Amino acid sequence: MGFLSALRFAWYGLRDTFKTERNFRIQSAFAILALIMGLLLKIDLNEWLWIGVSIFLVLAAELFNTALEALTNLVSPTWHPLAKKAKDAAASAVLLLAVFSIICGIIIFLPKLVQVIKHFNSVT
Repeated sequence: MGFLSALRFAWYGLRDTFKTERNFRIQSAFAILALIMGLLLKIDLNEWLWIGVSIFLVLAAELFNTALEALTNLVSPTWHPLAKKAKDAAASAVLLLAVFSIICGIIIFLPKLVQVIKHFNSVT
């Protein structure tokens, strides 16, 4: 398989996951919100790196979770405790990274938002 074919398949995976997975769309919306806030609050390069890592880790984890769920459903169409364990563990990985991202967002954005609010209150 050539490089362009691999890119095309990767694009199909992103597109299909965005179309079919509500959580991926929600996480993408939060990623866009974080990017907009970063631009508005003029975060520095180090802060951009943390926000970027957070966004990509959560979205990649959700893609892995989606892949694992699809594969689990294929090989175990009926309920099985090991299938449940696999799905729950993958969902937990996404949750842990989402919490990490929220913590990063709070550390980066909260002090800047407090400064904006203080400045706005002092002007009015």
